[in-house]
Amino acid sequence: MSIVKKLSGRDGQIYVPFEERTGDKSVVYFTRDLSPEGLKKIYEKVNGNLTGRIAVKLHTGEKNGPNIIPAAWVKELLSSEPTLKDATIVETNTYYEGDRYTTEQHRETLKVNGWTFCPVDIMDEEGTVLLPIEGGKWMKEMSHGSHMLNYDSMLVLTHFKGHTMGGFGGSNKNIGIGCADGRLGKKWIHTHEGKGMWSIAEEELMERISESTKATVDHFAPHITFINVMRNMSVSCDCEGTAAQPVVTPNVGILASNDILAVDQACVDLIYAMEPNDRKAMVKRIESRHGLRQLSYMKELGMGNDRYTLVDLDNGEVEISSHEAVKDVKPFRR
Repeated sequence: MSIVKKLSGRDGQIYVPFEERTGDKSVVYFTRDLSPEGLKKIYEKVNGNLTGRIAVKLHTGEKNGPNIIPAAWVKELLSSEPTLKDATIVETNTYYEGDRYTTEQHRETLKVNGWTFCPVDIMDEEGTVLLPIEGGKWMKEMSHGSHMLNYDSMLVLTHFKGHTMGGFGGSNKNIGIGCADGRLGKKWIHTHEGKGMWSIAEEELMERISESTKATVDHFAPHITFINVMRNMSVSCDCEGTAAQPVVTPNVGILASNDILAVDQACVDLIYAMEPNDRKAMVKRIESRHGLRQLSYMKELGMGNDRYTLVDLDNGEVEISSHEAVKDVKPFRR
């Protein structure tokens, strides 16, 4: 039985199967090895264009958030990879009031969550910078933390999970929202002028997130790459901290690509390839928020390909289908 849904003709509620997509293919690497070793193994496949001063964009999480990428994994990656020995973790302050609203609060939260083993740059600590959005229909520029100009390359290291407003949080959400500064950029993404916070939702929100992402991708291209860690995937974002919904979606593995659309699309495909009970909660969250519009709009903006070759690093670097990738995955319970 098909799981394709067509509700009101809205892009964000329609899952397009792989065989119905058109265009070129990109390469996405995949490993089931959810460990520092797996992270290092997959990083080595996509790091060729990272040069100079490297920013590592993470979602470092609210205080004591249970589902973030373990700091110990990132510490081992940065300490063992020569290209990352001088890398800096980068973040921006939040639009909402909480543990990361001010720079002072943010730095305390970083300590609580263990991000103390390398420099962490809160990029909007000393102001903002405007970068152009080529082809945007909602915005022509995005306000970022001014420190983003201090870097030559960016590794987008993302905990793939659900998201309260975005449906899912992959590489697109990580930098679309996460590189926008906390007062102006994030406001442009989330709020119509003169209306309350969070007044932009569904299709328009997905498009604004993607336009913001395009500013960052275009700024660094081709010196940017993307790794998504499919582990501890609550339907809640890491910005919800200890209030996140319980994890009911199985762990999958780690994916990486030099194509942001391909890696986010592959992660979504792996969710849809799960058994019905395993995918139910995440698919409901994605479709109810029109999250799939992130993917179709990235394609419209020319940000990458939604067709890809999924290369299995665990079995001789052979091409696999998404269904083959998850066939042995068991439900994960935290």
